[in-house]
Amino acid sequence: MGDRRRVILITDGDEYAKKTLELVAKEIGGRCISSSQANPTVLSGSEIVKLIKKAKCDPVYVMFDDSGFVGEGTGELAMKDVANHRDIEVLGVIAVASRTHHEEWTKVDVSIDRFGELTSYGVDKFGIPDMDEGRITGDTVYCLDTLNVPIIVGIGDIGKMAKVDHYKNGSPITKKAVELILERSGFDWQKTRS
Repeated sequence: MGDRRRVILITDGDEYAKKTLELVAKEIGGRCISSSQANPTVLSGSEIVKLIKKAKCDPVYVMFDDSGFVGEGTGELAMKDVANHRDIEVLGVIAVASRTHHEEWTKVDVSIDRFGELTSYGVDKFGIPDMDEGRITGDTVYCLDTLNVPIIVGIGDIGKMAKVDHYKNGSPITKKAVELILERSGFDWQKTRS
């Protein structure tokens, strides 16, 4: 149990997500698996687990993306493998909203809108609260309800949201989502800061 790696799963894998998570890892602590960035995900779950195990410290931020594939695409298959691996402890998931044509959705425990406010409603890709309570629409969220994870936090399109979450602006919404997951998990993230 003591050698399990603590990870945060992120349901987006574009270049904005990568730059945002690299910034978060630098400022909050932990390591971003930058090579998990792809749209869609190209690494298998077992390949990602090997990279997680090589990371210098926890938490480890890992990106998954289906690129709009209907049902379980490569990103979700890899995410399930990682989440269910015996050497991995998932601290939480950041579920990223998208304007998917197929209306895939998942339940979320809480969302953070683009103004940094916690809400029981889902949010759209721009970070604006939706009409649906406790759910978010995205393209790599189809399998989240089947995973045994402690918390799912919904946010708008990571690194974007009308530039509010852009890495040049410090990515405040993604940072808040990560801090919320770390706080709820009880993980002492202050130790990971350099």
